[in-house]
Amino acid sequence: MERIKSAANAKIKWAAALRLRKERERRGEFVAEGVRLVEEAAAADWPLLFCLAAEEALADPRAQSVVTSLEARDCPVFLTTTAAYKKASATETPQGILLVMKKATAALPSLKTEGTPLLAIMDRIQDPGNAGTILRTADAAGCTAVIAVEGTVDLFSEKTVRSAMGSLFHLPIVAQASYSELTAYINNQGISCFASALDKTAAPYYAADYRKPAAVVFGNEGNGVSQEILDSMPHIYIPMAGRTESLNVAASAAIILYEAFRQRHMSDSFQQR
Repeated sequence: MERIKSAANAKIKWAAALRLRKERERRGEFVAEGVRLVEEAAAADWPLLFCLAAEEALADPRAQSVVTSLEARDCPVFLTTTAAYKKASATETPQGILLVMKKATAALPSLKTEGTPLLAIMDRIQDPGNAGTILRTADAAGCTAVIAVEGTVDLFSEKTVRSAMGSLFHLPIVAQASYSELTAYINNQGISCFASALDKTAAPYYAADYRKPAAVVFGNEGNGVSQEILDSMPHIYIPMAGRTESLNVAASAAIILYEAFRQRHMSDSFQQR
């Protein structure tokens, strides 16, 4: 295992540069940091470039184990000093291990949806925490893919990756799809698509049928789903009894996607009781 002492080392600079979205997009790379995320990444079938591990981090048996699994995949691991590692890290209290990886995204026209697909679509969502939470919820609720429409926050930013808690590696991801691509794909695949919206034409979210091929669009935190999408599909809403006007978009996604989960996996068993 090669040791890195200098913060000016090329690998340290490489990882640090990926804090910038333009560098992530130019190189098609990103960073997964922290023991749990590196564990998830090591177990996924994504291209791995190299790992940086601070010397003190390897006192943790989990970190030692994940380094062993990375080496078994022929992923280079570099041991660093604490000072050098901090130059590469994007977190205030780093766990001392990070992985530089290639993105593994799908092009929307070639996205394969076997069986009965359920898609979560993010339309210009701006908060990385919301985006990561929706990824995590989509994974838990059994979605078959997540699509981010152009203008959505970078799904490979450090905050989004951390908020997704490894779910990024479990689902096919489409990043920065255009509205025209989305419309063509939905129509060609025969998918029923619903836009979450608060308006007079919307039906309660639980009235929609998610047992067939389905997709749900979740919109921008301030402005909701774009008009172009609203004009092309039926609207659903979440009834509320209190005085608040709306729910956080990640909370809305959890409610609606778990209704889809209920319809797909639990409704028959409930009816039989």
